[in-house]
Amino acid sequence: MGSPIQNKNTQVDFLKHRLNMFIDVLDAIDPEDADLEDIDRLIAMLDDMESKCREFNNREVSESV
Repeated sequence: MGSPIQNKNTQVDFLKHRLNMFIDVLDAIDPEDADLEDIDRLIAMLDDMESKCREFNNREVSESV
């Protein structure tokens, strides 16, 4: 694992990249053939992005203290 991302622009770029990956996966799923595993994968990706957002916000709070 790499070092923590401290720069706000880099954090935004990271989240944009993750969101684009999510959109690519979502576009690739055929709604007629989607199964529970596909939905679980999408939910996990959203959970990871939410976790990263919290992590970035916590860094901002701890740096400003």
